[in-house]
Amino acid sequence: MIARAEFLLRAGIAERTFEAWIEAGWIGSGPDLSEAELARAALIRDLTERLGVNEEGVDVALALLDQIHGLRRALRQVGAALAALPEPARAQVLAALRGEAREDEG
Repeated sequence: MIARAEFLLRAGIAERTFEAWIEAGWIGSGPDLSEAELARAALIRDLTERLGVNEEGVDVALALLDQIHGLRRALRQVGAALAALPEPARAQVLAALRGEAREDEG
């Protein structure tokens, strides 16, 4: 975890900017922040400073990014559940995902 002062230094942002981002819901407000939130801050800086994206655009970009991360988590869970199945069941599910008809469905 990263202390707030170190986070501000590493993110290259002022306290006022940090507070605005918290208020916008773009980053968390806890006393210790994560590397993921630091990466998110870098993305927000790139979007706003380098690319000139406005606040509404940042909202959309972050919402889409959060959806992508949620989908990736869900796919990992599906993959883990699939890997835990016995081989015949796993083969059947994989065939269904590929759109292949089962042999016994004649």
